[in-house]
Amino acid sequence: MLIALAAAGTLAAQAVAIAAAPPSPSTAVASEWPRHGLDAAETRFSPLSAIDTDNVGRLGLAWHFRFDRPRGVEATPIMVDGTLFVTGPWGVVYALDARSGRLKWQHDPEVPAGKGMHACCDVVNRGVAVEDGRVFVATTDGRLQALDAQDGRLLWSTRTFDIETPYTITGAPRVARGLVVIGNGGAEYGVRGFVSAYDAQTGALRWRFYTVPANPADGQDGAISDHPLEELALPTWTGEWWRHGGGGTVWDSMAWDPELDLLYFGVGNGSPHDRDVRSPGGGDNLFLSSIVAVRASTGEYVWHYQTTPGDSWDYTATQHMILTELEIGGRPRKVLMQAPKNGFFYVLDRSTGELLSADKYVTVNWASHVDPASGRPVETEGARYPAGQPFLVQPSQLGGHNWQPMAWSPATGLVYIPAQENTGFMMKEPGFRHEPGRWNTGVLNPPMPPDPAVLEQAKASMHGHLLAWNPVRRTAAWRVAHPGSWNGGVLATAGGLVFQGIGGEGLTAFDARDGRRLWQSDTWLDILGGPISYTLDGEQYIAAAAGFGSSMHITSSALLPRTGAPVPGGLFVWKLDGKAAMPQPTQRPRAAPPPDTGTEAEIAHGAARYARYCMQCHGAGAVAGGGMPDLRQSPYLGEAALFRRPLLDGLLAARGMPGFAETLTTADADAIRHYIIRMAHIFARLPAKD
Repeated sequence: MLIALAAAGTLAAQAVAIAAAPPSPSTAVASEWPRHGLDAAETRFSPLSAIDTDNVGRLGLAWHFRFDRPRGVEATPIMVDGTLFVTGPWGVVYALDARSGRLKWQHDPEVPAGKGMHACCDVVNRGVAVEDGRVFVATTDGRLQALDAQDGRLLWSTRTFDIETPYTITGAPRVARGLVVIGNGGAEYGVRGFVSAYDAQTGALRWRFYTVPANPADGQDGAISDHPLEELALPTWTGEWWRHGGGGTVWDSMAWDPELDLLYFGVGNGSPHDRDVRSPGGGDNLFLSSIVAVRASTGEYVWHYQTTPGDSWDYTATQHMILTELEIGGRPRKVLMQAPKNGFFYVLDRSTGELLSADKYVTVNWASHVDPASGRPVETEGARYPAGQPFLVQPSQLGGHNWQPMAWSPATGLVYIPAQENTGFMMKEPGFRHEPGRWNTGVLNPPMPPDPAVLEQAKASMHGHLLAWNPVRRTAAWRVAHPGSWNGGVLATAGGLVFQGIGGEGLTAFDARDGRRLWQSDTWLDILGGPISYTLDGEQYIAAAAGFGSSMHITSSALLPRTGAPVPGGLFVWKLDGKAAMPQPTQRPRAAPPPDTGTEAEIAHGAARYARYCMQCHGAGAVAGGGMPDLRQSPYLGEAALFRRPLLDGLLAARGMPGFAETLTTADADAIRHYIIRMAHIFARLPAKD
């Protein structure tokens, strides 16, 4: 259950210094968006200024391209040589004319739909990398592919993991000195994380770095990570962690410093989440929830910083990292900045990993502060939720900031963060047993009770805001509250603007100096990935991919009543005085729910089974986020025997819906059905949203 939070307090100001601007990009690069974060430093700051605070109100839609399939959309587009490259669900690549939106080519990797059962948060894809006439994309089922940028021809395809294992890939690859680097996801399903680098010309594996140790009895991996795992990581693990996988997947953020030849990657949570299950003797469990720096050319370990030692809260360090220079203590420092899920904003020396500062940027109650001498958080009593003792943790597992990218402006010296205030219920799962290939966290998922008041409280308890953070003063400069919590990625520009996607509101522009809202365009779809900017023929454009987001979170479902069913997302592009008509959703009539005949005991049992096995895909409270089928409208819901077919018989396994016959009984399936029907009736009585 999600509990309402108090707003984060203002933090103590520190010594003032001026941020040093990074080198100016070339004219060609300035007019394009060639990398995931614009540049290798991942700043997401566009030097373009034709669109500014004075004329942003004239922005209008230039064109719109609609994807040809539904499901979640989280991509950052890339623009090179007049072509926009963007990915939709399942890693489908679309190459579009950046002036008109005309489709030049499309590449479908034809991922088997059944692989979707291992995608924790939908079959999303965060984008491509483009280098030397090649487009690199990673697929849900673990292939890294190189395409010809001109016509989309497949040049090579390399499998990065066994398709039968519960790994997936949702992140965008990065290119560094002729190597394509990619990680993976799947920690909740019991995998061991790693990141790999492949030759950009041939697809051959050049190096691999595992993030957690394997079973010591199996010997070393023969990988570049062997030495740091043996010397640094292995002593921090206990028990038989390898039976649960260990976790530590590198599923999103990376950055690269070509001068230092350092590649930085963020490592995710453990498998299971509860450290007492995976490592019962305690320990820091390296390299979970860490920032790791390696030589980009070889993968050789250089340094690490662990944001959350012995993580038990799903506090990944996979969030966006930014490289820049700051003047700290009277001298310039090359720094790495990150606002991970645990609620602290970190500034590290990116050459050495030295901690320069760590400050709360949202409400945090699991730790009082980070000790500057040791670099370790000082945990509060009960935060690790001892057996039988729940803990209401702030921030929740959603994090103070999740994967949605932030941005850095050298003009203002501020980092713009899509931040969140939320609380999570943490309690050990009684009688936990590992189920191979299933959702395994070791943490109890409390069911959303069939109570309208509680549902509304749960929605209201999650507050998103755009936070402007001063990394030198170590305090918030300003913040703007949003209606939901799952707010989108950020773009800063030299025109004095900050663009952000906001759930239910489309794209919004703010004044970078004070957060004043200057412009808004309703796409009726979530913009979760990062907006970008580019110029063609002297005109500046703003582009963003939009669609329904992750279905795990009840606040993500706010848009579904506007369509009645999942619909495809697409790419939206704006320019000054754009005249294109904004597409409108097609209203689909909602079917009346079947009669509510379940007993209170059946509904309570169904709520618990739904929370354990269904919620991560189909949404809290049986409310889907738009990318996945909403079970309240399922054609199988009308009859108990029919509802059992996909759930127990695996009728829809080929479409990504696994069967649960080995786990759930007929009584379980019937109770889940009764719970969904009850929730359908409750939501039907709530006031409709336009």
